[in-house]
Amino acid sequence: MVKVRKADPALMDKASQRPRELSPAAREREQQQRQFKKLIAQLTGPDQVFEVRLDPNEKPITIRQRLLRVAGDANVEIAVRKHGDGFLVGLLTPERRTNRGRKASGTPSA
Repeated sequence: MVKVRKADPALMDKASQRPRELSPAAREREQQQRQFKKLIAQLTGPDQVFEVRLDPNEKPITIRQRLLRVAGDANVEIAVRKHGDGFLVGLLTPERRTNRGRKASGTPSA
C-alpha cells in the first residue's frame, strides 16, 4: 500500500541540488581526457608523433579506446601503435592505415 502524507511546499521549489563531488578515479579520468585533447590538438601533420606511456595499473585497451574516442570527438583520424610499454600516436595516413585482415582492394580474387 502506498503511503501519502503532507509535505513542505518548499521541497518542491528548492533549487536543484549541488552536483556531487567527483571521485578520485573520475577526476583522474577527466584529467586524462584533457591531456588527450591537448595531445590531439597538437597533431598538425604526419611528422608529429607522441608517445603515451602507461602506468602499471592502466589497461592498454582502455587507454587506446579513450584516445580514439577523444580523437573521434575532435573529428581527427589518428593511428595508435603499440610501442614498448605504451603507444605511439600520430595522424592517420594511408601508410599508417591497416587493413586488419581485409583483402587488398583491386586484387582479383580466386
